[in-house]
Amino acid sequence: MRLKQRIVLFICILSVLFSLQVSVAQHLQPPPPEPPQWTKLIGAYILQDESRFYIRENQGRLEMLFPCVDKGQHKESVLFNEVIYEIIPLKEAESDTFLLPAMSGLNARKMRFTRDKDNFGISINAGQIQYRRYFYGPEKGETFRIQPLKTINELLPEALQATPPVEKGTFLEPDLVEVIRLDTTIQLDIRYATDNNFIGVPLYAEHRAFLQRPAAEALVRVNSKLRRIGYGLIIHDAYRPWYVTKMFWDATPPEMKNFVADSQKGSRHNRGCAVDVALYEVNTKEPILFGGDYDEFSERSYVSFPGGTTRERWFREILRQAMEAEGFEVYQDEWWHFDYKDWNKYPILNLTFDAIR
Repeated sequence: MRLKQRIVLFICILSVLFSLQVSVAQHLQPPPPEPPQWTKLIGAYILQDESRFYIRENQGRLEMLFPCVDKGQHKESVLFNEVIYEIIPLKEAESDTFLLPAMSGLNARKMRFTRDKDNFGISINAGQIQYRRYFYGPEKGETFRIQPLKTINELLPEALQATPPVEKGTFLEPDLVEVIRLDTTIQLDIRYATDNNFIGVPLYAEHRAFLQRPAAEALVRVNSKLRRIGYGLIIHDAYRPWYVTKMFWDATPPEMKNFVADSQKGSRHNRGCAVDVALYEVNTKEPILFGGDYDEFSERSYVSFPGGTTRERWFREILRQAMEAEGFEVYQDEWWHFDYKDWNKYPILNLTFDAIR
């Protein structure tokens, strides 16, 4: 093939690749926000038997997810927490009032929301029954907090005196690197260096994020790909000294321990191979909303949570796909937590940030 023909072919290939890239970028436009009058109505509501049903937005439609009574008759459904929920469309009749189709789970044809002084829906009236709202905690801007089983003055000295679990086997030599030294466009919001976390006190002395080098380099590639469609990564936590994991475990009530690692087994954060991330919009620098805040110990944090809005669910999926493409795997109970594929090749570490070289 002559040189001129090769050049023409090369230009054609570049043109096709560029077109494909533009096409993908156009396809990756997020869904529009939900109608603003619905925003504070979306959430979980409580039935008389204390089970829940959900109000969500889906592709411009307000829907109710109601526990399926007759599994043979529903048209649309979704499975969540081993419960089948019928998807029931709601038709807006007037402000805060919606019409229900015949044979809906609430046994009514009309439902009306009652709002509080902050404009949040706090109950639903359907027929002669009122269903109250279940608040996860952070809906009104508060940080999710637990009631620790011990005080920080008890937790810290105990954790510092304790010894990490002894592991058998051969591990790779740790090579922790500071992520933002590889990519300064990755933002840091290290919650454990502030009191803006689930325990409510600072646990790190510095706002820094470290990962084992292969994981850090993979995260940089994720960020680079996301920036092509207008988004960047925010790191909430990365490498975590083991003694902090022990504090989390000892502080957390039993019913919430699926959100913290067992200190006797160690966390993948302790190995420098787990990272907690979210997204920000490159143009505005504003963080993206995911329908539940970081470190919220609730069902709303589950990857499979079907509630919220189309836009929130879209961003969760975009983040997951971008991370998985570079060797990370999401933890199913936390949309923000991703483990790097080689986590088991590294030992549990208990280095403080200032001791990392």
